[in-house]
Amino acid sequence: MPAFYKIDKERRIVMSSGSGVLTIEVIIGHQERLLNDPDFDPGYSQLSDFTHVTKVELSSVDIRLAARKNIFLPHSRRALVVKNDVQYGLARMFEIHRDLAGEVGIRVFRTIDEALGWVLSAGSVSEDASSL
Repeated sequence: MPAFYKIDKERRIVMSSGSGVLTIEVIIGHQERLLNDPDFDPGYSQLSDFTHVTKVELSSVDIRLAARKNIFLPHSRRALVVKNDVQYGLARMFEIHRDLAGEVGIRVFRTIDEALGWVLSAGSVSEDASSL
């Protein structure tokens, strides 16, 4: 699966996307590339677009492994955009694992517009979490 990202330093956001088959190797490789990018800042927000993924080859163990490694700060806003119920369930599993580890800024969305609006909004993540 080709995975891409663009770092928008002005908006302080990482835009990640991919297509094809999503595997744990793709996720770990993407994390490593970001960590090694001199423009990456762990305080940035992230929008991850999974809507062009055609197949998901991830187990619950893979989700836990992906969630174990965190490269963003605990309050960074991170939006995961999915296109179907399988992706939604796996993304929610990831969100729950990160939440249990103290990262409260992850949300799962069905549309890019909603996700981008949330990521770029001015309200604090802790305020959002308390209103749920």
